[in-house]
Amino acid sequence: MKKAISILFLISCLLSTPSLITREISVKASPVTLTADPITIIVPDNYTTIQGAINNASSGATIFVRTGTYYEHVVINKTITLVGEDSNFTIIDGYETNNVIYIRADNVTVKSFTVRKSGMYPYSGILVDHSTGNVIINNIVIYNYEGISLLYSSSNVVCGNTISSNYDGIYLYSSSSNVVSGNTIFSSNYDGIYLYSSSSNVVCGNTISSNYDGIYLYSSSSNVVSGNVILHNNFAGMSLYYSSSNVVCGNTILSNYPGIDLALLSNYNIIYHNNFNNTDQVWSESTNVWNYDDEGNYWSDYTGQDLNKDGIGDDPYVINMVNKDNYPLMGTFYEFGITLERETYNATVISNSTISVFRFQIGAETGNKIIHFNVTSKDGTSGFCRVKVPIGLMNYPHIVLVDSEEIIPTVLNVSNEAYAYLYFTYLHENHTIAIISSKTLALYFELLDGYVKLQKDLYDLNETYYALLENYNILLSNYTQLQVSFGELNNSYLEHLVNFSALFGNYNILLYNYTQLQVSFHDLNDSYLEHLLDYSEQMQNIRNLTYILVALAAILIVTTIYLSKRAHTNAISRIKAMEEK
Repeated sequence: MKKAISILFLISCLLSTPSLITREISVKASPVTLTADPITIIVPDNYTTIQGAINNASSGATIFVRTGTYYEHVVINKTITLVGEDSNFTIIDGYETNNVIYIRADNVTVKSFTVRKSGMYPYSGILVDHSTGNVIINNIVIYNYEGISLLYSSSNVVCGNTISSNYDGIYLYSSSSNVVSGNTIFSSNYDGIYLYSSSSNVVCGNTISSNYDGIYLYSSSSNVVSGNVILHNNFAGMSLYYSSSNVVCGNTILSNYPGIDLALLSNYNIIYHNNFNNTDQVWSESTNVWNYDDEGNYWSDYTGQDLNKDGIGDDPYVINMVNKDNYPLMGTFYEFGITLERETYNATVISNSTISVFRFQIGAETGNKIIHFNVTSKDGTSGFCRVKVPIGLMNYPHIVLVDSEEIIPTVLNVSNEAYAYLYFTYLHENHTIAIISSKTLALYFELLDGYVKLQKDLYDLNETYYALLENYNILLSNYTQLQVSFGELNNSYLEHLVNFSALFGNYNILLYNYTQLQVSFHDLNDSYLEHLLDYSEQMQNIRNLTYILVALAAILIVTTIYLSKRAHTNAISRIKAMEEK
């Protein structure tokens, strides 16, 4: 889905999306006079057949074909530019066999031919086969089986062709990243545009009417279908079968049955910014997304209200149990491309009026950028416009004039850095709306903002000044109190200084006495140490004497014991001797 959404932004790079009102695309070519040169070949001047000219052309050559009918099957197998003198009268006729033009090279241009009468299935008026970078532009393609077919081809452009009375007007098979834009496809085609198993293509700005199916997507994904007018087709304006992740936006879908036909597996297509006005708006068995970026589709049978006045319905438009448009548009959706200095900007309008004559201009003297458009509807009814203005094109502020009377628009809260969303109302009659981005007014508002800022800064400075003045008075009062306290403290200090002098004298006396005491202490300490030394020597002598006495006592005891034992032994011996006698 993200890939599909990102492709949407290719539209603004590839082309300006056209107005979504019914329009006719006229293709007109002026007679051209060419002179031969090394890379330009003229048919029939240089070669009588187109194929003969191609066979003899170098890669990069231009082949110019004068008016006439050429009955042949053209095979292009090299990079050339093939140009007809007049698309109405330069005719290539396949006489109902084979492909009329068969392209199997890259970077080929085919322009301004009538291509008709291919063979039946599977042949085409113009077939692009396994090729890239080709441009098929401003041709009339009629009475073929497939009108223009792209087979396994990518990055081609099919633009500004008129296609009718074929089975499929434009047919893409397994093809990607192609642009199908600005073609008129009408009258008796079965499918106006048919994408089969094709992805990442852009289908935009085409008018598709009076076919069976307007646009048919089968098993195709990530395509962008945008800004097409699809009306009066016999079955569905658009059918999506087994297709997913496509972006369908900005289309006007009128008087088809139904407007969109979505099969069961066409899941999660993003369908928004379309105008539905059909008997049956949508038939769908799949779940799809019907709004994007808080904007959905216009439904002609929506009955909800817009009480908050922003151009979006307050209640969802319910399609069926699994599909609803959460942001239905209260008016028809229009999108307009504006190109300025090589940049393309898209402005959109949602309105219950008919929008016409949309134009953009820059004031020659003032440099003001101005969007003009006309609004019409039934007189006396209430009209509204919700206009999305690109900021890159027209910066703030915006002035809105209805005719020459200024009205104040509501700047909606969805506005951002990229777009301003303006909402305004008026009574219906024929009006010209002008939306002006004024350099002078912008400068005025810039100066006014500066003046208001200066006033605020001055007010803030005054507030700061008065606050500082109040603080100064408080500080001055505190300073006076401090001076009084300082005088009192100073007097107390002088009194204490006298007392300190007396105390200092006493301190000196005490210090002298302390010194004398220290001398006496040292003398006493020396005497004590001498006495202590004598005492230690005496104690040592006493200990020595004690050791001697203990030793003598021990010797005496041991001797006494020894002598006692000996006397005892001798006595026992005498007793035994006497007993033996």
